[in-house]
Amino acid sequence: MYGHKPIRNVPPDPTPGEGYPDHVTLNLDWSGAANPCPLWFRDAKFGIFFHWGPYCVPAYQNEWYSRTMYREDHPTHHYHVKKYGSIREYGYKNFINEFTGERFDADEWVSLFSQAGARYFIGSAEHADGFSMWDSRMNPWNSVNYGIGRDVMGELKAAAVRQDIRFGVSLHHSWNWGWFCSTDPRADVYNPENRLYYGEPVPYSASLDFPSYIMPEEEVSRKWLTKCKEVVDRYLPEIMYFDGRLYIIEEKVRLEFAAYYLEKARAAGKEILVTYKDKDWHEQAGMLDYECRWIPDILPKPWQLDDKTVWRTWSYVENGTYKTPSELIHQLADIVSKNGNFLLNIGPRKDGTIDDKTVAVLKAIGNWLAVNGEAIYDTRPFDIWGEGPTRQDTDRGISLPEQLKPFTPEDIRFTRKNDVLYAIVLGLPRDGKITIRTLAGKGDHPETPRCISMLGRDGGLPFEQDAEGLHVRLRLSPPCEEAYVLKIEY
Repeated sequence: MYGHKPIRNVPPDPTPGEGYPDHVTLNLDWSGAANPCPLWFRDAKFGIFFHWGPYCVPAYQNEWYSRTMYREDHPTHHYHVKKYGSIREYGYKNFINEFTGERFDADEWVSLFSQAGARYFIGSAEHADGFSMWDSRMNPWNSVNYGIGRDVMGELKAAAVRQDIRFGVSLHHSWNWGWFCSTDPRADVYNPENRLYYGEPVPYSASLDFPSYIMPEEEVSRKWLTKCKEVVDRYLPEIMYFDGRLYIIEEKVRLEFAAYYLEKARAAGKEILVTYKDKDWHEQAGMLDYECRWIPDILPKPWQLDDKTVWRTWSYVENGTYKTPSELIHQLADIVSKNGNFLLNIGPRKDGTIDDKTVAVLKAIGNWLAVNGEAIYDTRPFDIWGEGPTRQDTDRGISLPEQLKPFTPEDIRFTRKNDVLYAIVLGLPRDGKITIRTLAGKGDHPETPRCISMLGRDGGLPFEQDAEGLHVRLRLSPPCEEAYVLKIEY
C-alpha cells in the first residue's frame, strides 16, 4: 500500500474556504519592478480567455475535475467511478490519451477572437493540474510529449502575430501544490510510478484552498519561478495572468520574476502587464484582477474582471448553461463604465473545436461592438458610472442564472472620449423615449449638448433638457436589441 508522505508536522487549517489568511503581506521593496498599466491595455477594454487541458476530456462539472475526482464524498468522484472505474486504476493521467486536439487550428481560434471584437486574448498555459500547454524543457508532462503532441502556446503566439492581436498567458500552478490529494490512500496519485504526472505527495491539509498553517518547501517556489521564466523566454507574452493562492510562493521569488519579466520586455521594446488576485502582488508591479464579480463603483486605477460564457465552469462541459449575448454585453458596458477591462472566458472541446453555441455568443458580441465599439474602445470613465434601478449582488460572485437581475431601459452606463459622452442604454423603451436623469438641467451636469445621435443610425435625435433630466426621442428603432448607445456631443 502506498500513501501520502507528510512533509511537516502541523495542524490543519481551522478555517478552510474562508479566503486569504489575514497575515498575508508584502514586506520587500518592489519599486525596482514598478510597471504601470500600459496604454494599449486601457484602450483595449475587451479580451478573450480560454481554459483548455486534459480536464476537457470528461467534460463534467468544471475544470476542477482533476481535484474533486479524488475526494470520495464528492459528486465528481461518484461520476468518475461509475463511468471510468476506480481512481486506483483509472486516474487523471489516463485522460491524456483522449486529449488529442486533432482539430485544433490556432489561426481559426484567433480569427474568432477578433470577430468577437477582442483586442487581446489569454490562454491557460498551465492550470492547477500541472500539465504544461507548451514545449517545456523543465516539465516533461506537457502538450508536446503527451496528448496533443503540439506546442499550443507557440502556435497561438504565432497566430497572434500574424493577425495583429495581443497575446497573453495565464498560469495557475500556484494551486498545483496540494492539488492531487485523495481521501483514498491507494489512489493512483500516491503511486510512486506516477510522480511525473502528480508530483511528490504532500499532506492532505495542503489541499485547502488557502492554507495558512502549512506552507510548501522552497523547492516549490523555485519550480514555479522556472516555469514562469521559461514561458517568458520562449514566448514573451504581453500579459501574464496569475491565478490566486500565489502567496504560498515566497515573496522574494515573486519579486525576482517581476523584475525578470520587466527586463526582458524592455529589452524587446514591449509594454507588458502582470495581473494578479487579492494580495499576491504589489500594485506598483501589476494590476488587480477580479473574478466573477460586479464592482459597485468606478475604481481609480485600471482593473480587469474575468467571467465565463457558461455558468459554473471555465472549461467545456456537456450540457452547459450558456449566458446570453445581452447579459455579456451589459456586463461589458458596466465594467468599462467603471474603468475596467472585461476578459471573457470560453472552453474549447478536447478535439480543439469551439462549440457552436460559444461561437454564436462571440459573434453576437462582435456584431454589437462593430456598431457600438466607439463607446467602448479607447474610452475613459465619466464622472459617474451610470444610473438606473438595477443593482447586482456585489458581495459575492453570481454563480447561477437566477441570481442575475435583468437590466431595464432605465439602466444606463456612461463612457467618454474627449468632448463626447456615450450613454449605453441597457434596454429598449416601449414608447421610444429615454430620460437621462444624470444630465438634468439643474443637476451636477447641467451643460446642454450640441447634438445627440445614435450609433448605427444616421442623423440627429430631438432632445430637451429640464430639471428632471435630458429627454431624448428615438426616431428609429435601435440597430441592436441587446443595448444601444446615445452619442452626446458638447
